[in-house]
Amino acid sequence: MQRRIEHGWRLRELMAARGMNTISDLIPHLSDRGIHLSDSQIYRLVGGTPERMNLNLLGAILDTLDCSFEELCPITVQAAPDRATGTADAAPAQGAFRPARARIRKPQ
Repeated sequence: MQRRIEHGWRLRELMAARGMNTISDLIPHLSDRGIHLSDSQIYRLVGGTPERMNLNLLGAILDTLDCSFEELCPITVQAAPDRATGTADAAPAQGAFRPARARIRKPQ
């Protein structure tokens, strides 16, 4: 059984809960913590879900919003269906993925 890991990104919600309604409200807090990003970078950070992030930036966001990682980025793990059978809980057969044995013939 394979597992699929999904994550959310609740930066905009947490900012609104703390009275920060625009990216301009976030910029000075990040600058105080040594993080200097352009307006467009912060806009993408607030508006979308980042795939990668610097740990210093993550720490600055968590400190600014006074929240935990789980509150900012909830993670869910789901079972993905097996490709051979189409079910999530069935184990594949012992030799199900073994290729057919090749036969080598002498040239004539």
